[in-house]
Amino acid sequence: MQASGGVGAGAGPRVLVVGAGVAGLGAARRLLLLPHAPRRRFADLRLLEASGRVGGRVRSARLGKKVIEMGAHWIHGPSQENPVFRLAGEYGLLEESAMSEENQQVEIGGHLVLPSVCYSSQGRVVSPDLMDSMGVLYVTLLEETRGFLRAPEVPVPSVGEYLKEAIAQRAKEWPENEETKGLKLAVLNMCLKVECCVSGTHSMDLVALGPFGEYTMLPGLDCTFPNGYEGLTDGMKASLPKDAVLFNKVVAAIRWGGSYTEGVTGRLFPVQVECEDRETFLADHVIVTVPLGFLKERQETLFCPPLPPRKAAAIQRLGFGTNNKIFLEFEQPFWEPGCQLVEVVWEEESPLAERPTNLPAAWFQKIGAFVVLHPPERYGHVLCGFIAGEEAEFMETLTDTEVLTALTQMLRQVTGNPELAPPKNMLRSKWHSEPYTRGSYSYVAVGSSGEDIDALAQPLPEEASDPMPPQVLFAGEATHRTFYSTTHGALLSGWREADRLIRLYDGSESQRCAPKL
Repeated sequence: MQASGGVGAGAGPRVLVVGAGVAGLGAARRLLLLPHAPRRRFADLRLLEASGRVGGRVRSARLGKKVIEMGAHWIHGPSQENPVFRLAGEYGLLEESAMSEENQQVEIGGHLVLPSVCYSSQGRVVSPDLMDSMGVLYVTLLEETRGFLRAPEVPVPSVGEYLKEAIAQRAKEWPENEETKGLKLAVLNMCLKVECCVSGTHSMDLVALGPFGEYTMLPGLDCTFPNGYEGLTDGMKASLPKDAVLFNKVVAAIRWGGSYTEGVTGRLFPVQVECEDRETFLADHVIVTVPLGFLKERQETLFCPPLPPRKAAAIQRLGFGTNNKIFLEFEQPFWEPGCQLVEVVWEEESPLAERPTNLPAAWFQKIGAFVVLHPPERYGHVLCGFIAGEEAEFMETLTDTEVLTALTQMLRQVTGNPELAPPKNMLRSKWHSEPYTRGSYSYVAVGSSGEDIDALAQPLPEEASDPMPPQVLFAGEATHRTFYSTTHGALLSGWREADRLIRLYDGSESQRCAPKL
C-alpha cells in the first residue's frame, strides 16, 4: 500500500506519534501549539492510536450513572510543579478545594492518609492504636529505604528484603504476647500489599533498593477529577487538528535508518511505519509512546533494525507490573460515615514467612485495602479494591460471578457478618489482558537502575558521534527517571521529546517560546 502523508503535508518535518495517551497527546500539543515561525511549524503531524479512543492508561468508565477510574486515579502531588494539575486547572476540571493553596502545600510523602477502619480475618476490628503504631513504623522503615540512593553498596538487593529484615529486628523488641505480635506482623504484611499496588509490582522483593529513593514525590494533597480523568485527555485531543489522530492503527513495524521515497512528492524519509492493516506511513521523526509492557512483548519484531543492545537490555531489566481495581457498589454501606478507607488484615500472614501460593483459593487475600469513593453524595456507596501482581493477573481470568462471589464471602468473613448483602454492582480493570499495555506501569526492578530509564529514553540513532538527527524518539511514564509510573511523568516525557525536535529545527528560538500547557 502506498505510504500516507500527514496533516498539512509538505509544510515542514513530518512527525508521527505512536500512541495517543498522555505522553503522545502532550508531545503533539507541544509541537502544534507552541508559537513556531510558520515556515518551521510542525503541522505535518499524525498520531497513530492502536485503540478506538485517546487516553491510554487514563480510562474513565461508568458504574451505573457514576463516573469511576479504571486506570489513572489521582493527580499525585497536585501543586504548581505538577503539569497535569496545572493543565487540569486550565481546563476547569477540578473542584475549588483541590485548587486551594492549602491543599497544594500538603506533604503526604506519596501515601494517602484517610479516615479508616481495619477488619481482620477473624471477623473483628483491629485496634486503631495498633494500626497507627504499625503505620508509623512502616512509614519510618520505608523512608529508610530511600536513603540508599547513590550509596556505594546496599545491604540487600530489594526494598522488600530490607523492610522484612528491619521488621524482624523490631519484632524482637516487642513486649506483647505472641497473639499481639502476630497481629502486628499481619498489619505490616498488609502494608506491603498496599505498597505493591503503589509500585505496580507483584512483590517488593522485585523492587531495587538502591534506586528506590530516586522516585520524586511532589507536594499537594492527592485529588481526583469529579467528572472523570478522561476530561483531561479529551481536552488535550480537542485542541489538536480534527484529523490529527488516526484510531485503530496498531503499529507492527518501525523501520528506521533507511531511505524511503514517497511516491506522490518524491520526498525521502528515514523512517517507515507499518501498521497491522498494512497501511504505511513515512516520517522524518517518530515519537514512540507505547507502554513498557508493550515494548517488552514486541520489541524484537517492532523495530528494524533491532534496538541497540543497551536499550533492548534496559527494556528487559526494568519492571512493569499489574495493578488492578475492583469496584463494588452496595445498596447500603457496612462502614461508618466518614470512613474513606477499609483495610483488611489476614491474621495468619506475616512478612517474615513465605505465603503459600494458591491463587484459586486465596487470590483475593492480596487486596490490602478498599478506598471508599468520596463523597457519597456523588458516588453512593462504592468501594474500590486494589490488587497487584500475579493475583491481579489471575483475577482477570475469572468470571464476574466468580469475583463477586469470592469478594462477598471475604467481606462477610472479615466483618463477622454472614448476612452481609452482596454488592449490587461490580466493575473491574484487566490491564494485564490489554494487548497494547500488558500491565499497569513501570518500576525499577532488581538488576536495573535509573540509567536503564535514561537508556530507554535515548533517541535513535543513539551514537553520540552520529551526525544524523533523531529518527525514533521515546516517551511515556517509563522514560522519566524521577516521575515514572505517573501521568505527570508521562506528560513531561512527551514535552521533553517535543522540545528535542523544536531545538533541532528552531535552535535558540525555542528558548524564547512562551511555554503553553
